[in-house]
Amino acid sequence: MAKQVIFSENAPAAIGPYSQAVRAGNTVYLSGQIPLVPATMEVISDDVAEQTTQVFQNLQAVCEAAGGSLKDIVKLNIYMTDLGNFALVNEVMTKFFVEPYPARAALGVRALPKGVAVEIEGVMVLED
Repeated sequence: MAKQVIFSENAPAAIGPYSQAVRAGNTVYLSGQIPLVPATMEVISDDVAEQTTQVFQNLQAVCEAAGGSLKDIVKLNIYMTDLGNFALVNEVMTKFFVEPYPARAALGVRALPKGVAVEIEGVMVLED
């Protein structure tokens, strides 16, 4: 099975040796997105709600470049530097997803790239 690298100019360029996403068959593995504004490659703000919104917008752009959308995501992993932001991240997520929600894990971590508060990665399955 061939791998296809997915790239979108509407999402931040990779800041390391990785692809925005990789498609294998009908499964797309979405690399972790942080709240970088694609045009400037700068963190959107210190506000956690704004950061989370930007992360979902970045994921949406990569999903679209792969031929899907956020509704095709079956699994998310959310990394937060402060689990006290759990409810706020959930609130923002409901602006981008409706039931049935994807499977999900939410993890507290010590630090994230560029000092951001949230990073989200996922797995998307597309129709054959």
